[in-house]
Parts: sequence; C-alpha cells; structure tokens
Amino acid sequence: MDINEIKALSIADRIRIVQEILESIAAEQAYPDLTEVQKRELDRRITDYEANPDDVMTWEEIKASIRDIGTSK
Repeated sequence: MDINEIKALSIADRIRIVQEILESIAAEQAYPDLTEVQKRELDRRITDYEANPDDVMTWEEIKASIRDIGTSK
C-alpha cells in the first residue's frame, strides 16, 4: 500500500493503521542500556530512599513548590 492509497482511506481507517504502526514500534522498541553515570545516580537515589523512606514529597507538594518558585521572582 503506497501513501496515496493510504490517503484515500477513511479517517477511521488511517487512525487504525497509525495505531497499529505505533503499537508495533512500541513492541519492538528495546530500552537503551543505562550509562554508568545513570546507574550510579539511580543507585544513589535508591540508597537515599531506603535510608529515609519518609523523606519524600507528594505530587501536590512538588507542584506547590514549583509554583512557589515561579511567584518568588
């Protein structure tokens, strides 16, 4: 099927084709290996969390802190 044949299809059919293509790409996509720097950072964060499991912020707290930064200028 060439591009002109695809363009001649209904919108619903074109959307279905796009969805199938994206799903096939996602199914085949391998996640790249982490770099050593990324691995060390993840290990550091895990260690920090395990040492201080209660020292976390909720999503609402994070959004509020970002808003506070924007309004403190």
